[in-house]
Amino acid sequence: MNSSILHLDLDTFFVSCERLIDSRLAKRPLMVGGTGNRGVVSACSYETRKFGVRSGMAMKLAKQLCPEAVVIKGNAGTYTKYSQAVTEIIKESVPVFEKSSIDEFYADLTGMDKFFGCYKFSTELRNKIIRETGLPISFGLSSNKVTSKVATGEAKPNNQMQIDFGLEKPFLAPLSVKKIPAVGSKTYESLRSLGILKVKTIQEMPLEMMTSAFGKHGQVIWKRANGLDRPPLIPFHERKSISTERTFWNTSDMVKLRTNLTAMAENLAYSLRNGNKLAACISVKIRYADFSTYSKQAKIPYTNADHIIIPKVLELFEQLYNRRLLLRLVGVRISDLVSGNYQIDLFDDTEEMLNLYNAMDHIRTRFGEKKVMRASCMGARSIGRFYNAFNGEPPMVLAHRTQ
Repeated sequence: MNSSILHLDLDTFFVSCERLIDSRLAKRPLMVGGTGNRGVVSACSYETRKFGVRSGMAMKLAKQLCPEAVVIKGNAGTYTKYSQAVTEIIKESVPVFEKSSIDEFYADLTGMDKFFGCYKFSTELRNKIIRETGLPISFGLSSNKVTSKVATGEAKPNNQMQIDFGLEKPFLAPLSVKKIPAVGSKTYESLRSLGILKVKTIQEMPLEMMTSAFGKHGQVIWKRANGLDRPPLIPFHERKSISTERTFWNTSDMVKLRTNLTAMAENLAYSLRNGNKLAACISVKIRYADFSTYSKQAKIPYTNADHIIIPKVLELFEQLYNRRLLLRLVGVRISDLVSGNYQIDLFDDTEEMLNLYNAMDHIRTRFGEKKVMRASCMGARSIGRFYNAFNGEPPMVLAHRTQ
């Protein structure tokens, strides 16, 4: 039986959400991302793209290219809500699906041709999403995830495309090698230096030649170029780590830095407890104004307690920040995750402290993560995660997304 894999992608998702909220933004050039000159374009409307604006571009450059564009900071909670609405529609319609990002989905429709027709079903599913959410969405349908994703890109904006079984190779042949998933900017430059611009050239090359030039990555590119790569759907994404970062306007204010680090550590600890997880590794990252980046990590006993994680984060920061230069970014990452509950320390833990954790977690779960916090976190920028980090969905990415 030939497999049928559907790829769905919400068109310029953040922009579409903002236009649903404010209809005055319809058909106007719009960019979502950091509003300052050091910000990054998270998403941009098609009206801005004719000026050369792209996702992941520096906001300062994007404003110069398209000065009449409306710039919106964006709201993660809003985008999560709309994404969840689309997820629910897909969940109740297909037997197996994968949510690969906040605005991108795969569904396995293998065998449906016998009863209904995969393309007809996909069309009705797309129309249902547009009708019930108001969000534009495109899809590609083929025998594998990679070809379907490329077909979606060719179908955009707000359209659909089917590649019949056996026609994957002719469909991919005339396209630029940049359109193959797994070909980033550096790989593309390497391929260009070899005179490889079209997918057809890779299709005509022996596998051994691509392997010799690019190693195992070359094998993956060759298989995808020939429509042979068939990665499986992943219905549940097991998180190996959780992290958060904050960008500043080049500061050396130690009070502000410690406040934000404490707030980030507190939020990550709550996320661990909310997901019944324990962590055994903490990492702190800093980035100076000259963009030089450093990180330091340390092993700890398995825990999800604030009073262990917060002091360790601050300790690592003190060890790491020794140049006393202006900082642009700080981040905290917690890894080596396992399922379980915090093991009480007979000597250091008290019943009052554990009851306090339970009470604070109850308030956060019921009323929101920012409704209660430590006094030492007051003044920190918005830290709330807006979602359960261990619900099986991929982490939300607000910047450097190619939409």
